Amino acid sequence: MKTNQQTIAVVGVGNMGSAIIKGLINTRQFKIIGENPTNPRVTSLGQELGFTVVNNNLDVIKVNPDFVVLTTPAPITLKIAQELSQLPASTTVISAAAGVSLEQLQSVIADATVAAMIPNTPVAVNAGTIGLTLPEEITEENANKIITFLELLGDVIPVSEDQLEIVGVIGGCGPAFVDVFMDAMSDGAVANGMGRQTAYRLISSMVKGTGKLAFNTKKLPAELRDQVTSPAGTTIKGVMALEKNQFRYAVIDAINKAAGK
Repeated sequence: MKTNQQTIAVVGVGNMGSAIIKGLINTRQFKIIGENPTNPRVTSLGQELGFTVVNNNLDVIKVNPDFVVLTTPAPITLKIAQELSQLPASTTVISAAAGVSLEQLQSVIADATVAAMIPNTPVAVNAGTIGLTLPEEITEENANKIITFLELLGDVIPVSEDQLEIVGVIGGCGPAFVDVFMDAMSDGAVANGMGRQTAYRLISSMVKGTGKLAFNTKKLPAELRDQVTSPAGTTIKGVMALEKNQFRYAVIDAINKAAGK
């Protein structure tokens, strides 16, 4: 018999599945099931974080989950979805597998509501960026249920299905690009006499605050930049140095290369 506590099954406990589980556990709201082929790492993670580990999808169906999150590799996702085809209509299936369409998912999971998302690993600390695509025929109630659930893991950005690939580049690869930028800034801070660990904390806080300001105010990045670039000041001199060294082009080129262009 189900309790008021919702049950979430995460199918595929790799890097992304583990990150999602960690974020869900942080909320203290759910009973978590992690499904994965037998793997000592996953078993150990289940013991460490306190979620149940199962090794086949029949066990997932048996618990009658409220949500199933698929974080399986794209080539096997439809096979896994077929194994979950007996899920009831009350279950919502959210796939994080790039390249697997909603139409393909719905063709093998006939009764359950399906959605597709591309999250990134900061979901582990409930600060993720999640691109979400919902089927056209979804009810408002089901759409709100999915968005409310995912917002526990971070910011949910509705996108069309054909934009999920670039969401994966910006949201998925972007953190690594920001990490490179932060690492370079820490070198600059150390060169100017700051201790490395202090520099890391200062830069992390700066990036966090800058992103939050842009997200919450919805102001253009150029507008926010102009607010801190005083005439003949230190900031504009630094911006000019970035321009001189083709910083913008390097970022755009990195995105294009990650997108396969």
